[in-house]
Amino acid sequence: MRRYWWLVLAALVLGLVVVAGCGGKGATPSAEGPIKIGGIFDLTGATSDVGVPYAEGVRAYIDYVNQHGGINGRKVELKEIDYAYDKNRAVEAYNRLVKQERVIAILGWGTGDTEALKSMIAADKIPYISGSYAESLADIKTCPYNFLIAASYSDQAKAALKWIKDNWKEQRPPKVAFVYNDTPFGRSPIDDAKKFAKELGMEVVGDEIVGLTALDATPQMLDLKNKGADFAIVQGTSNLAATTLKDAKKLGLKTQFIGLNWAADEKVIKLAGPAAEGYIGVIPFAFPYDNAPGLKTIKDYLASKGQKLEDKNQKFVQGWVSAMIMLEGVKRAGNDLTGEGVRKGLESLKDFDTGGLSAPITFTATSHRGTDRIRLAKVENGKFVYITDWISYK
Repeated sequence: MRRYWWLVLAALVLGLVVVAGCGGKGATPSAEGPIKIGGIFDLTGATSDVGVPYAEGVRAYIDYVNQHGGINGRKVELKEIDYAYDKNRAVEAYNRLVKQERVIAILGWGTGDTEALKSMIAADKIPYISGSYAESLADIKTCPYNFLIAASYSDQAKAALKWIKDNWKEQRPPKVAFVYNDTPFGRSPIDDAKKFAKELGMEVVGDEIVGLTALDATPQMLDLKNKGADFAIVQGTSNLAATTLKDAKKLGLKTQFIGLNWAADEKVIKLAGPAAEGYIGVIPFAFPYDNAPGLKTIKDYLASKGQKLEDKNQKFVQGWVSAMIMLEGVKRAGNDLTGEGVRKGLESLKDFDTGGLSAPITFTATSHRGTDRIRLAKVENGKFVYITDWISYK
């Protein structure tokens, strides 16, 4: 009988251990085996036009690291999920990655889903580098585990507006409008940008809402033409930007369009054709045809896979850089492969050099805003050509 009760007690203790191990907090990683990193990507949704090459860049950098021995002798395993730009599916994906896959950090994607996850990210202590650079995610009090590796959308828009102000030659104030999609991503920088434009003495003439997958923007461009906008800041992705440019050209608009990060890449030129000529883009990451030293590493890696750098686009480079910065934080965490350890690793980055693939990145314990600098490039003869060095609105 005594032996029976000992067996019952042992079973109860084992059950408690199993239940505790399946709890809601972040991963307690194994000291052996691969280092697990999560990926929440849009491969089939409304932003897949830029989400697919971004995810390819993430996968490529992780494979590159593994080719060179991994991190501290351990391979890195990417556990990725396509959430199709659906916020509810993003929450499901996050829970699966944290609670079942036991990842120690996540490379995420959109603004709406990252904002929806931020309290969970903070509670679970999961370092999170998103494809979103929404200003709200730079608030370290509410987002202590979110890191921005590019200028926020608000800072991007402000830098573009300051450039407009510095280069405006007429006596009257420039008229500025905003073209964006009605999502958390699209709306993210608009209020900050309008406020800054007014501080610079500009005339804000309105908003034009264009869907991410819209194939026609004629009504919006007619309205923009009637308002006489000199400049229009575009916050969207490649498809939205191309639709905007084609219909603006069709209607004879003289407006100078300036697209923020996700609305400025090679795909815009391919889709818009001649209508892309003269378009200006905010460029936080290198193009594959740049002369940045870091591109040689990508070129050599792709060659080892029988691929060519010229077949990739800027969003591939952006994904590569995102993974590079995250894994640098993991590397610097040493043996402390917990959320807290990786956070401290990332916070030790000071003027981190990505090989010219982005602006140098600095994180501290009080700021996870990696940079506020961008470059501007203009489409000339079917190719983005830089018209500024790294600049800021400050």
